[in-house]
Parts: sequence; structure tokens; C-alpha cells
Amino acid sequence: MTSSPAHPASEPAGDRVETGGRRRPTLRSDLRAALPDGLIALVVTGAVFALIYVRIRAGTSSTLSVMPFMADTGKFWMYFLSQAFGWSALLWAWITVVLGLFLSGPRPSWPPLSGQRLERLHRTTSLNTIALIAAHALLFAAELFRSDSARWDSALVTAFVETFVPGGYVSGTGRIAIPIGQAALYLAIPLGLLFYVRHRIGPKTWRVLHRFVIAVYVLSVWHTLLYGTNVWYDGWFRTAVWLLQIPIAALLLLRLLRPARRSEELRGPRAHTGSPTGWGLRLGGRLAIAGVIVALIGVIVSGYDGGRTAPPEDTSSSHVEHD
Repeated sequence: MTSSPAHPASEPAGDRVETGGRRRPTLRSDLRAALPDGLIALVVTGAVFALIYVRIRAGTSSTLSVMPFMADTGKFWMYFLSQAFGWSALLWAWITVVLGLFLSGPRPSWPPLSGQRLERLHRTTSLNTIALIAAHALLFAAELFRSDSARWDSALVTAFVETFVPGGYVSGTGRIAIPIGQAALYLAIPLGLLFYVRHRIGPKTWRVLHRFVIAVYVLSVWHTLLYGTNVWYDGWFRTAVWLLQIPIAALLLLRLLRPARRSEELRGPRAHTGSPTGWGLRLGGRLAIAGVIVALIGVIVSGYDGGRTAPPEDTSSSHVEHD
């Protein structure tokens, strides 16, 4: 997902640094530009929280099948808010990846934005994705701390370890799902911020590292499907999550087939200027993404999406209120 410097006139002079006659965006200027997008993200998070809350109160949320004690909405509102931030983080990550693929592949006639404005929107949604993931994790930790009856210092350490230390969470599905979510967070922060120091590490190095942003998104989806109690069971909601992956895979395949940079085009083996191994890896990548699209369609059509068909026998959780 390549980037180009925004137009110099779009930023105050004090917020941009001169580089060879051109000015590059700074983290400070992009944080300011991210405020409107961040407010929209908060509104969406509030709407998701309201939906989760209403479904819990009505007894229609599958979360109650996993953790029936959470029917007490007044006590566990913080956990529901964490869930809401997690869903909005996933949505913003989806938007960020789509925008990045638009920038690095064939440019569509829509949305009606210039390349510079599209790139800036890509950066601001990326920053807000990091903030949303962090809020999701912090609220999860706060809920663990609140529900722990141990001394406050012991409860604080336990909440920190279970939320932020790989392997620290030892309950049920979370033993796998939580480290996956942690990996998404710990990759999102450096990969999202490397753009602002690319002049120090070199544009080629930055472009190579930036391609791993897709891994953050894949890990986020994996974490959601494994641990999101709203989508544990078979149903339209889980199917919708799988369905949303088809545009990502299709745009990624299109970006590989028609990259914005000519150096990334896949020419014939004889016309390829690099090593045969490099050509083979590029061809393999295109075939792999095509296979992913076929697999996604198969999952959606067949209904075999990894969802559970009945509540688990063991509904124990470290979220259980201690007496």
C-alpha cells in the first residue's frame, strides 16, 4: 500500500517538514486531521454499544449463552463497551485496508476523492484504528480489574497480565484468541507509525514493512471469530463477517494483478528482470489469493464457517464475579 506526500498547501507550514522541495505529513498534523474521523468512530461505537446493550436486556444476545451472568447490564456495561470498541476497530481496520488497496492498485473512479485526499484518509483511519484497538483492550483490562475481588494492586497486575502479556490469559478460547488480538495490537502500532519515519528507514524498507499491515487485519478478524461471543454461533451475523472478507481478497488480488508500481508487475519468466525465485513467489501470491477467494465463497455458500451450533457445556470465564 504505497503512499505519496500530501499537497503542501493542505497543511500549516509549521506541521510539515521540508524534504527536497516537498513537504511530508507529520504525525501531529495527521492526528489533528483524524479528529473528525475519530468522532464518527465514537458515534459508531456508541451505536454498537446500544445494540449490544439492548440485545442483552432482551435476552437475544448469544453472549448470554456463553456468560449468562452478564444479564446484569448495570454491572457489566464496561465489558459491553469493550465489545463495541472491538467491533468499531474491526470496521475501521476494514476501511483502512480497502483505502490502502485503492491507493496501491488500479484507482477506481469512486470514491470522488483525489489521490492526496484518499491517502490522507487512509492515514487518519489507520491512526483511529490503533486508538480503537487500544480502547478495546484497555476496557477489557478495566473489566477484569473491576470484577476481581483481590487487593487492588494484585487485581491490577492480574488484569494487565491477562490483557497485555501473551500467554497470561488462561481461560478457555481466550488462551488462543487473546494472544492473537495482542499480536494485532502490537503490530498495528509500529506498522501504523512507521510512515512518519520512512525518511529515516528508507522508502523501500518502509514499503516492505507496510505490506504487513494486512496481517494486522487478518489477526483482528481471526481474534473476532474466535472470541467474539456475538459471532460464536452459526447465523447471519457470523456469515456477514465472512462475507466482508471477499471485497478485501478481491481488491488484494486486483492490486497484485495490476499494481500501481510497474516494478511490481508480473511479467513472463523471460521478461522478468529479477530472480526466478522472486517471479515464482509473486505468481504464488496471486494464486494463493485466488484460492482464498474460492475458499471464502465456499465457506459462505456451504455454511461451514467454524461457528458453534450449541452453547458449550463449560461456560466458565475469568469474567465471573468473585464473591
